[in-house]
Amino acid sequence: MEFTKYATVAVVGAGLRGQQYARLATAGGRGRVVAVAEPDPTRRAAFAREHGLSPDAVFADWTELAALPRLADAAVIATQDRWHADPAVALAGLGYHLLLEKPMAPTEEESRRIATAVERSGVVGAVCHVLRYTPYTKAFKNVISSGVLGQLVNVQHLEPVGWWHQAHSFVRGSWRNVAESGPMLLTKSCHDLDWLTYLLGETPQSVASFGGLSHFHQGNRPAGAADRCVDCAVEGECPYSAKRLYLGCLERAEDWPLDAVTTARDPESVLVALRDGPYGRCVYDCDNDVVDHQVVAMHYASGMTATFTMTAFTPMQRRQTRLSGSHGCVEGDGRFLRVTDFRTGTMSEMDTGEGGDGHDGGDGGLVDAFLNAVMGNGEMETGMATSLASHRVVWAAERARLTGAVVSL
Repeated sequence: MEFTKYATVAVVGAGLRGQQYARLATAGGRGRVVAVAEPDPTRRAAFAREHGLSPDAVFADWTELAALPRLADAAVIATQDRWHADPAVALAGLGYHLLLEKPMAPTEEESRRIATAVERSGVVGAVCHVLRYTPYTKAFKNVISSGVLGQLVNVQHLEPVGWWHQAHSFVRGSWRNVAESGPMLLTKSCHDLDWLTYLLGETPQSVASFGGLSHFHQGNRPAGAADRCVDCAVEGECPYSAKRLYLGCLERAEDWPLDAVTTARDPESVLVALRDGPYGRCVYDCDNDVVDHQVVAMHYASGMTATFTMTAFTPMQRRQTRLSGSHGCVEGDGRFLRVTDFRTGTMSEMDTGEGGDGHDGGDGGLVDAFLNAVMGNGEMETGMATSLASHRVVWAAERARLTGAVVSL
């Protein structure tokens, strides 16, 4: 059943994430997209067609949108990370409620500017920490709050990025370089450190961290490798072959990650894109400098300890988590939870379900919560101040990695 009341939405950045949030906002009738700002003319035109936008609601730059009186109740900001702060501050000042793709911004100073602007304007402001909004997370929180684990003592959390996902996004792709986007821990794993903060109900007191770029550099380039996979004599033996990855998407009829490479769906066009564009480069000859593995150790005021591991060298899987308490432990793999009760020695298993498309239903759950808050039917769990607190853990951990010191928060 459609809702009789809906929220109007302007989208700044019509890439993959902007498109996803726009489609979820309009699903069911609670949101209606009324404007877009996107510099790429092809994406801009396709987005305008999909949502039936008139020419006067289509902008090549966010500044054109911000120069006008407020056109919508809310704005989705899904630009590249380094372009978050200015549109967020400007649009909050105009009274737009904000749904901001993670991370907030590459630096703490910019993120504080955003949080201050949202607070000053009195608008709803939320960062897209989608992991908070999955059925799996709700079930995990319920296990903790039930008391079956007793006092929480230790946490182990793993993000298995996946070998080909690392190559796509963090070696060849838009998040490969710290100066252009941010450190890996911020651009990929701020999800995880925010999720742990939400799950545990507290932020760490101090952090240490170790990691680096161990594999994807010139020193590991195979003999005979070419600058591009389409010209490479050893491409067939390389686990990071762009030809295997993106032509394989065609064979399996998978849009992602092929959408980032080309909108065409024939082998010849894909090969042209790999010859001319960034996604066909040899992974050992890119301008990447983000880490491909990192460990963060955290200590909390309650005495609890936790470790977080991010590694490229896995299949692309759901996150894996183990919580150890005085009375029991729980292990989760993104769908199933296995709880062991020390008092009875029994183990029970819970299937939280597939959760739906988009981060196991987290994308949809986030957008639903945001629209509810915009229409005055609830509050967001991921306000700007809350997100800033978990982002500070990320920046502290990165300082710890770079200096070898234990950093206090």
